[in-house]
Amino acid sequence: MGSARVSKSLPLQVAAVCYRRRGSAVEFLLVNTNGGGKWTFPKGSPDARLSHSQAAEREAAEEAGALGTIEPRHFHLYIHSKGVFWQPGGVQEFVVKAFLMHVHQVRRPDEDLRRPTWFSSGEAKRRLAKGREVKYANELEAVIDRATARINFHGELWGAQSTSRNGRAAAAQS
Repeated sequence: MGSARVSKSLPLQVAAVCYRRRGSAVEFLLVNTNGGGKWTFPKGSPDARLSHSQAAEREAAEEAGALGTIEPRHFHLYIHSKGVFWQPGGVQEFVVKAFLMHVHQVRRPDEDLRRPTWFSSGEAKRRLAKGREVKYANELEAVIDRATARINFHGELWGAQSTSRNGRAAAAQS
């Protein structure tokens, strides 16, 4: 006889992984957590009236003042925690759907204490890891790595298409 397996689903959050290009480098926009002691991506609970990507886009605007183009599908799932074991309620884990958002404009965020700041991918990883358990730091490092790979892939793809089009246009003009 096998034992019954109990599966507990974790609550869902959505995150906007906001980025911009600076030459060949990619920078990520992080915000302070509500307590101010850690850095994170703009994220929050989904809204029944919005798609998950729209909810992530709303979080980016509210927490970071970031406006831009968000991908309609998440590119990564990761586990995130809130709370500490020695306080009432303890630690709660969430599954987070991460959506890439290319930031075109930044305005003043609705939430003043968030202090949105741009970081290189290496510095973003260091900031995201600080003050977190190793397993959660590794989750966030994987988000940066996956985002960087996806951004670079899209850049190469668009660059190749642009070159191809320009080559055809030049050949047609000669």
